[in-house]
Amino acid sequence: MTDKELEGLRNKLLETTSFPTVYMFKFIVQADNRNIALVESLFSEEAEILTKQSDKGKYISITSKQVVMNVDEIIQVYKKAADIKGILFL
Repeated sequence: MTDKELEGLRNKLLETTSFPTVYMFKFIVQADNRNIALVESLFSEEAEILTKQSDKGKYISITSKQVVMNVDEIIQVYKKAADIKGILFL
């Protein structure tokens, strides 16, 4: 995500979300253990993490529900995720 996209997300969340809240993150990465581990490491131990492999097994979607205290916690996860090669944000 670009800085402009993150700022847009920040503004939208501030307008529509009361904090603290349970926020759902969703990412898609190539199905290899390293990528999966990198994405899962973005979340707290208390987060509920679900994974689903694509039909051909090449990709995996990772959905996490996590309690966040403010919008900055959400933005930080997306900034860290942007460093993961080939990640898609949903």
